[in-house]
Amino acid sequence: MRILAISDHESPYLWDHFEKDHIKDIDLILSCGDLSAEYLSFLATMTKAPVLYVHGNHDDHYQAKPPEGCICIEDQIYTFRGLRILGLGGSMRYTEGHHQYTPLEMEWRVRKLWLSLKRSNGFDILLTHAPAKGIGDNTDLPHSGFPVFRHLLEKYRPSHMIHGHVHLNYLPMHSRILHFEQTQVINAYEKYIFEAGD
Repeated sequence: MRILAISDHESPYLWDHFEKDHIKDIDLILSCGDLSAEYLSFLATMTKAPVLYVHGNHDDHYQAKPPEGCICIEDQIYTFRGLRILGLGGSMRYTEGHHQYTPLEMEWRVRKLWLSLKRSNGFDILLTHAPAKGIGDNTDLPHSGFPVFRHLLEKYRPSHMIHGHVHLNYLPMHSRILHFEQTQVINAYEKYIFEAGD
């Protein structure tokens, strides 16, 4: 399955200079947040691929105007063609506002999913906005990762974790692709295409 991961910055390749050939072979689009609702709705309209998303820390405007034709998978395991995708958006809490969490608050979100995780026998892709602690995150509080994400990777060993939030354009020393045990960790800043599932 060919998957387009997007986050944080609307890609001119997909937005200003869009051509259907750019995404004709895409089976699924995963958004890690901090993108305009109009951008996600545009992609949902212009492709046959479902658009699944979680919230970024700047996505408060989705409450008034959510992306049309897209599917929010916050706090659930969404299955597409046998691929189990766990969605947990938001960032570390550093100001007031929606979609920001303390490490304990994020841990409670995960704990509430225990029955879903048991029924689905885990998951294949962890879709988040923030990174996991110590895996592609940064040292400042707003861009530090959640320890519970690391625990999820250790326990369930998914094939992929897809996140955003850490902008590769202003942190050029950060790698887009990292590996943690059996999981390929992808920073989806702007856009990245990868293969997973069938």
